[in-house]
Amino acid sequence: MTSAAQAALRRTMERESKSTRFCLICNYISRIIEPLTSRCSKFRFKPLAVDILRERLQHIANKENVTCSDEVIDTIVETSEGDLRKAITYLQSAARLKGSEEIDKQDVLEIAAIVPESFIESVFKACHSDSYERLDASVKEVIAEGYSASQTLSQLHDRLVSMETLSDKQKSVVAEKMGIVDRRLMDGADEYLQLMDLASVIMDQICHAHS
Repeated sequence: MTSAAQAALRRTMERESKSTRFCLICNYISRIIEPLTSRCSKFRFKPLAVDILRERLQHIANKENVTCSDEVIDTIVETSEGDLRKAITYLQSAARLKGSEEIDKQDVLEIAAIVPESFIESVFKACHSDSYERLDASVKEVIAEGYSASQTLSQLHDRLVSMETLSDKQKSVVAEKMGIVDRRLMDGADEYLQLMDLASVIMDQICHAHS
């Protein structure tokens, strides 16, 4: 909802407060204007456990006669990151895409807009090259293919955490920049510039942190 729409909702909440209770569900509380949040009790929910997600998705697939393997269910669970609403949406979209055919892992990855590992690998190779030209080319390739900068950021983070070539201090520097970039993307900043900003910091930590 836009800020204008939320402001209109605020007036509706004030007018109908005696007869109506409002329930707002959101991923980012910072996106809700203060006049609305001040009128609501806040409840924060943790991501659901893997077993719960898997069981519910399997139940839905059986009831809706959707043909998919355990590997597909596990892929949906992994890509939804504990969000059951997102997981159900992925399953529904995949079922509509394939019709009566069996859903495979690649269908889920495409629907979830997961960046292929080859692109993530390309970015990290460019970071190791210490060449801004290669870095620019790899980031532009990700953007040109239409992949989300936020999703790319998430996958870069997962890759960074497991990197043994960087010290905890170096990882903390990159993680801090990731937080800043994530906030900028939420505020509508240019995706190419933000990914370049982050990738430049990763390259600097890989190539120059010890010099």
